[in-house]
Amino acid sequence: MADEDSLDFAIVVYREDEIWEAEMLPVALTSDLDGLIHALRQQPSMNGTIGLVAVGDEFFVALRVFGERVEVFLSDIAASWDFALAQQALEYLDVPVPDEDELEAILQDEETALPAGDLSIFADLGLDEMELGILSGDIDLLPEDVLSSIAARLGFSEPFERAIDSVFG
Repeated sequence: MADEDSLDFAIVVYREDEIWEAEMLPVALTSDLDGLIHALRQQPSMNGTIGLVAVGDEFFVALRVFGERVEVFLSDIAASWDFALAQQALEYLDVPVPDEDELEAILQDEETALPAGDLSIFADLGLDEMELGILSGDIDLLPEDVLSSIAARLGFSEPFERAIDSVFG
């Protein structure tokens, strides 16, 4: 469970009339991948929709939905032991949840987060695999800071920050 100081949020981002828009989604979707995908599909957009989810200071998930196609990126597979959304993301990606020995090996290097999923999820929007890998692997950044940085690099920083401020002020 997240503590009172941590931020759990889910945001849908989409383009409408060539302008980026962002809206908060119900916080319950921070632990429900199927519900999150369903919510993203409800938002009409010519270029698909983007979902950005931060779970406390632990990890984030990024999604892109284009009709039936769904791309998923999980920032840290170790979170799958403690958080339903991370476990669901690995299952969706058909990546096995690490067993205890694998998890111990992953956690030995406390300076690195091990991502899973599509590192090229935002390549067509200007954020290449290497940049996303570097951002997601920086354990000194909180998930909301990484997502804010991704939003800035992709060109929707203002609507993203407005959506965050509308809830967390």
